[in-house]
Amino acid sequence: MFWFLLITMVVVVAAVTLAVVGGGDSEVLPEVAPEQLVDPLPLSRPVDGADVEALRLPVAARGYRMEDVDDVLDRLSAELAERDARIAELEAALAGARAGGEATEGEER
Repeated sequence: MFWFLLITMVVVVAAVTLAVVGGGDSEVLPEVAPEQLVDPLPLSRPVDGADVEALRLPVAARGYRMEDVDDVLDRLSAELAERDARIAELEAALAGARAGGEATEGEER
């Protein structure tokens, strides 16, 4: 009985291996195009929190596709840098306006 089970197991493993590898011209596992990013970040407006929450990156054989992840991270870092620069500009303008307002109040007294 042991030998029968052992031979059966070897035959099954060999049959599955041949089916996966392909024993002839027919393809058992045809080549499939990789998934693409379905809904990328909008190009016409700045990215907001809802865009990032709705973003779903396609999965590859070993995790996420590096190209898609790099594109998303580059876009987000560029927009964050742009927003940081705009915030610094507005804070400087506000500080200048406050300093100018305090100087005119001091001259009026």
